[in-house]
Amino acid sequence: MIRRLPLYLRSLTLLAERGEDVVSSGELGAYVGVTPALVRKDLSYFGEFGKQGLGYKVAFLRDSLMGILQTDRDWPVILVGAGPLGHALMHYEPFQRWRYQIVAVFDRDPAKISQPIDDLTVQPMEDMALLIEERRIRVAILAVPARHAQNVAEELVACGIRAILNYAPAHLVLPSHVRAAHIAPVISLQGMTYYL
Repeated sequence: MIRRLPLYLRSLTLLAERGEDVVSSGELGAYVGVTPALVRKDLSYFGEFGKQGLGYKVAFLRDSLMGILQTDRDWPVILVGAGPLGHALMHYEPFQRWRYQIVAVFDRDPAKISQPIDDLTVQPMEDMALLIEERRIRVAILAVPARHAQNVAEELVACGIRAILNYAPAHLVLPSHVRAAHIAPVISLQGMTYYL
C-alpha cells in the first residue's frame, strides 16, 4: 500500500497543476491503475480525507500525502558514483522538484575525485562518513558497478544511511532497518520484450 501512495501523490500533483479542485476515488484509481475501492482502502488507513459522493479535495489530499511520505521537507541526499549514470542523475529535475537535494558526490576513482559535476565537486569515499554525520544525511543514491555495490552499500549503512536508491545491477543484502529500492531498467525491458 505504501508503494501506491507516491502514485496517488503524483496524480494529485498533476491534477492540482491543471486546476482541478476535487477528484473521485474512481478518477484517482484510473490514474494509478487500481480500483476505486482500493483507493478508499489505502487512504482510510491514514484517516478520513474525502466525503462519500463528494470525492477528495485535491490540494488537501496532496498536502496530506506529502506529510505522510515526508516529502513536505527537504531531504539532503548523497550520490555515490560519478560515472555517466551519476552525471545523468545529477541533472534529473524531479529529485529537486520533490525536495531531494543531492548535496555531495563520492567516488573511489582517483581520476574522478576533485572533478566538478554541476556545482559540486566529486569527493573521495574517505570523506563520506564525516559528511553524513555532520549533515545528518539518511538517504543515498548508489550508481556504482555491480561488483562494488554490496561493499559500498555496507559502508553507507555503517555511516548511518537508512535508505538507498540502488541503480547498480546487483541485489543488496541489507539490515532490516535499511530501506532499499532497486532501479533495474534492463530487467524491466526484458520483462516487456517477452510479450513482443
